[in-house]
Amino acid sequence: MARSPFTLAAAVTAALPGAEVVGARSLTADGDGRFDSAVITLADGRELAIRVGDDDETSRELASESIALRALTTGARAILPFRVPEYLGETRLADGRALVTELLPGFQIEATHVPRGRGAAASMGAAIAAVHALPASVVRSAGLSARSAEEVRAEIGRLVDRAAATGRVPARLTVRWREAVQDDELWRFESAVTLGGVKATSFLFEDDPERGPEVVGLLDWHGLSLGDPAVDLAWLSSAPDAAGDVHATYAESSGRAPDAALAVRARMLAELEFARWLVHGDAMHREDIVDDAAALLDALAEGLRENDLTVIAARGEGVDSALDALDHVPATASTGINTSMQTDAYSPGDLLPEESFSADTGDVADARVKDADATEDLTDVVESGLIPSDETPSQADPADEAQRAARAALHRWTNSSSE
Repeated sequence: MARSPFTLAAAVTAALPGAEVVGARSLTADGDGRFDSAVITLADGRELAIRVGDDDETSRELASESIALRALTTGARAILPFRVPEYLGETRLADGRALVTELLPGFQIEATHVPRGRGAAASMGAAIAAVHALPASVVRSAGLSARSAEEVRAEIGRLVDRAAATGRVPARLTVRWREAVQDDELWRFESAVTLGGVKATSFLFEDDPERGPEVVGLLDWHGLSLGDPAVDLAWLSSAPDAAGDVHATYAESSGRAPDAALAVRARMLAELEFARWLVHGDAMHREDIVDDAAALLDALAEGLRENDLTVIAARGEGVDSALDALDHVPATASTGINTSMQTDAYSPGDLLPEESFSADTGDVADARVKDADATEDLTDVVESGLIPSDETPSQADPADEAQRAARAALHRWTNSSSE
């Protein structure tokens, strides 16, 4: 049963001796039900966030975030053009781990509602590039995971083999992924500091009167590591409208050597989220999870074009409709395969027919945006084959249209506080 904000307020006084709590309220964006969480107000006016994980998976995630936030020294934070929550303390609450951090202001948006053009999309690309520009010493000095391109490649190969061994992966996907693993050109990248799988809702925005929505904070640091930069761009498979602009701004803002295969690996990692979900269900002997994952993989395979059996052949093409569910595949318990693709909530109802939805697979995020009716420039989506060309909305000046879309989306986005 979820703990009340007042119970969590008591835990804050244990984590921060001497703290004078004067208020408590629910945290509106609380990890999609995976954590008990609350916003705590102190006598000096500061607002804190507390999250409690009751199982091994969520407790490990909070422990990892605790290490990552403390690894971000004052010097490292000064490099970033946005704020990162400050680690304040932690304690035990019954059998769970409780983490207390600074509360950051800002609003969030789900991937499918990120508009293209200047504003949100451009700011997100620049923010990801800033994370990847952090010195490797931030990760190494904290003893966090560090993997080379070959190690990442080997891990992906093992994941594909584990998923295929269940007998529930369509053959065309197995072939597609194995051919990609064997493609040397795909794995020639320089490891970077990554968040290990950023989500659209990891970004906190404020609205600039001139430039539109801009990233002012970044959450979800529990996957901080040294590895493939593509892992933090995989979420773009769920954001077809904004993907091109995020990638373009990332490339412009990055001081790293060009990586021609970056978008391809990001696409592959997005697809492999479903394979990781399958492997997790198989390891836990959960037939419901296995069936859900298998249905997602079947839908993904059906969405591929007849001649599109490899990631190499998919270069430059749009995402499959099955990937619309990507942002809702959960983080899973360790199964011996760590690809650092750590996402949050999973709702198979977003992809599968209503009657096949399992109620115990996860809750929908409180901060979910319900509608999206802004007119946006869909040229890239049309060219990718996702929608017919005769359904393209009429377009004015692309920059002005993109800004209007960003402004319209802003008014629909749910205001929420950070975790």
